[in-house]
Amino acid sequence: MPRRPSKAARPPRVPSYCHHRASGQAYVKVRGKVTYLGVYGSEASRTAYAAAVADVLVGREIVASKPSAAATPHVVTVGEVCDRFIAYAKGYYVKAGKVTHEAGMVATACGHAKALFGEQPAEKFGPLALKSVRDRIVAAGLARSTTNQQINRIRRAFRWAAGEELIPACVPAALVMVPGLRAGRTTARETAPVLPVADAVIAATLPKLPSVVADMVRLQRLTGMRPGEVCDLRPCDLDRSGEVWNYRPESHKTQHHGRERVVFIGPKAQGVLLKYLARGATTHCFRPCDSEAKRRAELHAARTTPMSCGNRPGTNKRETPRFQPGLRYSVCSYRQAITRACEAAKVTHWRPNQLRHTAATEVRAKFGLEASQVVLGHATARTSEIYAEKNLAAGAAVALAIG
Repeated sequence: MPRRPSKAARPPRVPSYCHHRASGQAYVKVRGKVTYLGVYGSEASRTAYAAAVADVLVGREIVASKPSAAATPHVVTVGEVCDRFIAYAKGYYVKAGKVTHEAGMVATACGHAKALFGEQPAEKFGPLALKSVRDRIVAAGLARSTTNQQINRIRRAFRWAAGEELIPACVPAALVMVPGLRAGRTTARETAPVLPVADAVIAATLPKLPSVVADMVRLQRLTGMRPGEVCDLRPCDLDRSGEVWNYRPESHKTQHHGRERVVFIGPKAQGVLLKYLARGATTHCFRPCDSEAKRRAELHAARTTPMSCGNRPGTNKRETPRFQPGLRYSVCSYRQAITRACEAAKVTHWRPNQLRHTAATEVRAKFGLEASQVVLGHATARTSEIYAEKNLAAGAAVALAIG
């Protein structure tokens, strides 16, 4: 059995970069001797630490020192907590390689806290300060539900800071004591509930839509999928082996919860979708460039001026246009197309998410709440109740029968 090498023959151990909480300074400890390096986390302390490690590796003696009386511990401010959490959110709230909308909402919420208390110590940020931030958000005109969401994001920032040992854990614990705003007991404005859009309104809107967007509306109405799921649909995401096709989006709303999303596409929806599948497997089915090409083709077909007496197709186009049709619809561009069609049809404006409510209400009336939950892809039936309106006609029938 080989002999254990003597202490002199062993390689030197690299000392750790430590934090002296009483003074707020960094230090290293070598053979029982403590050397202070400066304010913990500063560039100067990191440089001094690197020099100390180099001295240990070459065997030079490190002179022990005491914490400087002039050094003051670093005070974490509310602005620093907000800035650090915003940077963290940009790396955390990422889906399919893109920063999600949540990161922007975090930055907006933290911006309100920074505007009022940015220079104050974070450990002094308590319930009264959080209420002041809430009043600022309400004064900005945000709805009650949005205000509560923004306050929860600020709480989340301070919980994260406590987990990183930037502030004491008692700070986020105290912020929990601030209750959310309740309906009818606050000056914050209330938003109208999202209701289903009537099929008659949809039918009046369809002729005013580009043909590609009209098919997106038809597909969403038949399947109850989310607007983003319609925009993200690709042939490679479809399983067409069965009588009912299964669409598994590459990315979806509850993906970070570890849940699977399956959209069931029946015969009617298959008829709408079939003509968009003759393309590359990873190419989006619904594309603005295709919609623009169809619009131009329709205009050319309706042309009455002889070809010899006017512009030929393509001759009046700019070589470098400012805006070009994209390769996929976004939820925003999809919604804008519907809004323009509503104005042209002179009907009440509606949004694509209302199609999901319409489909959910129909499924609930015909097959029950549990079936609506499966179609919508919700984890609980309680969430599905928000989308599927109750059948009030059934209640009226009961009242006529027994009332």
